[in-house]
Amino acid sequence: MANLQALRDELDAGHPDTGAYNADAQLAADQINAVNRTVNISSLSGDQVFAATDSTEFGALTDHKQNIWLAFCGRDSIDPFGASNVALVTWVFGGGSVTIAALAALRTRSVSRAVELGIGRVAAGTVEQARAL
Repeated sequence: MANLQALRDELDAGHPDTGAYNADAQLAADQINAVNRTVNISSLSGDQVFAATDSTEFGALTDHKQNIWLAFCGRDSIDPFGASNVALVTWVFGGGSVTIAALAALRTRSVSRAVELGIGRVAAGTVEQARAL
């Protein structure tokens, strides 16, 4: 546990989704370690993006759009929230496509509040130490 003060601040503030942390240290640790938060992924590889491409939708694209998509997926790093990237994907596949839904799911991940804060897994004893500050 690297930062007791950050944990103390979080325990005092309460979980943004579930509210006040339990007075019992083990229950509070369970609460902060529960995987119930969603964070954005800042970068995806072209391979990850290509793997999320629906083959039927890709096959239905014009040759021009297929070539653009392949070039796009050839990049090492793609910002999944970059406005121009989102616009390109939407232009290539159209709104409501299976590929767009797959990419939307791929650009986020579920984590615990502790991981979101960069604290790491929290034990009951660490909760007690933080509360003692």
